[in-house]
Amino acid sequence: MIKKKRQAQILEILLKEEAITVTVLAELLNVSTVTIRKDLTELEQANKLYRSHGKAIIINPFSYNRSVNEKEKIAVEQKDAIGREAAKLITRDDSIIIASGTTVHALARNIKPIHRLTVVSASLTVSEILSQDENNDIIQLGGMLRHSSLSVVGQYSKQILENCSFSKLFIGVDGIDFDFGFTTTDMREAELNQQMIRAAQKVIVLADSSKFGKRGFAKIGNIEDIDVIITDAGVSQNVINLINDHGITLIIAQ
Repeated sequence: MIKKKRQAQILEILLKEEAITVTVLAELLNVSTVTIRKDLTELEQANKLYRSHGKAIIINPFSYNRSVNEKEKIAVEQKDAIGREAAKLITRDDSIIIASGTTVHALARNIKPIHRLTVVSASLTVSEILSQDENNDIIQLGGMLRHSSLSVVGQYSKQILENCSFSKLFIGVDGIDFDFGFTTTDMREAELNQQMIRAAQKVIVLADSSKFGKRGFAKIGNIEDIDVIITDAGVSQNVINLINDHGITLIIAQ
């Protein structure tokens, strides 16, 4: 088999499997593991896959920190659909936490309370959106401002959360890896998110389908810490099966 055709087959296999080991690829294509490693090196250099611990992955699993303005332009329709589904989970006279990120911005835009809603938020954008409705009682967390996300982090934010209890935490993430957990790109944000988890009775993760299989720099928590995941219709069947296997409630926004 010529190299070009073999590499095309590798990518075709990865599109179906999402991740596969060097040994399995060698067996499937009837070549040596040395040949497969050379192929994977070339494909990685061409940014067509990512190599990690003896296996190939169809996407680079590591997320990097983007500005909120850049993120707002990504998966706009999917995020809006996720935000609409998340807003349906808010009940009468609810008390909730909303973390930071563009997916929770979509949630904030879809909240239309006909009752009193108490919201604690780390995001300046979320607070600004919700401030347009007088039925929202907003507690803006204080601390150091992250310019990339227009949200706050630090000890002052955590102190408020230590003395409060909330029914739900709505949190956006930069990555969900079923072995490593759910993550963000900033360690300070991860620490604040961990305090939010401790203060909430239910953790609801809002993540478009591109976030699965990726990792940010800082771990927020384990998969077992999540109660509900809301994602879009682009989620793969493999991810759906993994979510169900972990006993997490899955909502797919159409």
